[in-house]
Amino acid sequence: MKILLAEDDARVARFVLKGLKEEGHVVDLARDGVEAVALAHVTEYDVLVLDVMMPQKSGYHVTSELRAEGNSTPILMLTARDSREDVVHGLDVGADDYLTKPFDFEELLARVRALARRAAPIGEGTLRFEDVELDRLLHEVRRAGNPIDLTPTEFKLLESLIRKPGQVVKRLELLDRVWGMSFDPGTNLVDVHVANLRKKLEEGDRERIIFTVRGVGFRLGRVEK
Repeated sequence: MKILLAEDDARVARFVLKGLKEEGHVVDLARDGVEAVALAHVTEYDVLVLDVMMPQKSGYHVTSELRAEGNSTPILMLTARDSREDVVHGLDVGADDYLTKPFDFEELLARVRALARRAAPIGEGTLRFEDVELDRLLHEVRRAGNPIDLTPTEFKLLESLIRKPGQVVKRLELLDRVWGMSFDPGTNLVDVHVANLRKKLEEGDRERIIFTVRGVGFRLGRVEK
């Protein structure tokens, strides 16, 4: 899994970061709420683990802001505040689960796994948008029932787009999800592969389905007005 850990306590951050990485997860660390929001804007995570009492923006504010933007990534909140009011407030602003400090790492790990399972869509093997169908198990793509031959890179690109239908997927997010790059190499790498993918999906008289949002990224499906 790809996990965002937002924790300003260096000791706790080291402890959790080390444990998650030893379990094979890819983890990004944010030291404050502003950094957490920024990372969540450019990377698609499976789970967010947020400390409540962070500098600049609290875990409450981060959660509320991301939910208002339509980000539905599962969120586990970490806090030393265990009053009923604090727990209720955290859940009300959009957190999915709440773990109080000090905690056992195995419990944190179990809660992270549970949130990831809960978020997995029904029929995870097959993703659909309009007349496009992507089968992750067979590694096949069809449009209007017709098979489309994609390279592995094009397949990953389409999967990243189809998981966020109607939403803009930023170039940096695609670089991270498809190529494992956390930086912009300063080339037109993404644009070239998206152009090839678009050509295959829209070959002939098929309706346009991939749209470019200039200077930002790409979107699967047009925005209804």
